Amino acid sequence: MNKRQALIAAALAGMYAVSSGAAAHEPGSMDKVDKAEKEKCYGIAKAGQNDCASANGSHSCSGQSTVDKAPEEWKYVAKGTCEKAGGKLTGK
Repeated sequence: MNKRQALIAAALAGMYAVSSGAAAHEPGSMDKVDKAEKEKCYGIAKAGQNDCASANGSHSCSGQSTVDKAPEEWKYVAKGTCEKAGGKLTGK
């Protein structure tokens, strides 16, 4: 097996391991815990990397922000880290 084949095999094994772990996760078992440890942080999302709808209603889906750090766009962050990252806990 040459280096290229070994690299491809390692990448595929890693993807399989990640997908197997996700499949083993019971739906809903960690969702409440995850949300309890996170908060919406406005004004830190890069273009196309927002987590959900904008605060001003200009769109209703994740990944649709068009500019970096728009004050109405948000991302989930660990509780207590939003303002340290330069964001705000409320939208525009």
